[in-house]
Amino acid sequence: MTQTIVVTGTGTGIGKTIFSAGLAAFLGAKYWKPVQAGLIGGTDSEHVARLGGLARDRILPERYRLKTPASPHRAAEIDGVCIDTELLHAPDSGRSPLIIEGAGGLMVPLSRSKLYIDVFAAWRFPVLLCAPTALGTINHSLLSVEALRNRAIDILGIAFIGDENDDTESTICRIGRVRRLGRLPWLSTLSADTLQAAFAASFRRDDFQR
Repeated sequence: MTQTIVVTGTGTGIGKTIFSAGLAAFLGAKYWKPVQAGLIGGTDSEHVARLGGLARDRILPERYRLKTPASPHRAAEIDGVCIDTELLHAPDSGRSPLIIEGAGGLMVPLSRSKLYIDVFAAWRFPVLLCAPTALGTINHSLLSVEALRNRAIDILGIAFIGDENDDTESTICRIGRVRRLGRLPWLSTLSADTLQAAFAASFRRDDFQR
């Protein structure tokens, strides 16, 4: 089993946090969100704990907690915080796998000079790309794959989120030369139980191995 997996997305608001919750439960992993921007309405860590049914010790504390709901670099500036990317070392998860969730897409800035993808490149962990199945995803997905490859970042595979779209999914995987890990459908009732059932039906644990 790959010990650490970085979960990123083609953009914001595509269901990456829900996917991370399901994946952490599916693999018996711990979860870490390095930078949380926006604390009102619950953090991503809190959502993952609830939707993944994860005990408190499986949620590792964020390195930075920013009040302002904005891009991390801007939220940090407004809050009077300096995000030092050199301090964003992955925490020790013991013998458990670790799911690390980024923010938004690959090019989200953490400071005026560093992007999330720069941190991913320094970590050298395999990256799992989440992509929606809606219109526009071919372009966004292939651009994300190309950006990862340009930095020699290992791509574990791509997981789709949304309604079935076989042609779009196969086109992305064929042109991008990436593994299709599965597709998480939209759930009319979202809970820890329905999410875990959807993962069991849509994904195979062996596909998350290296």
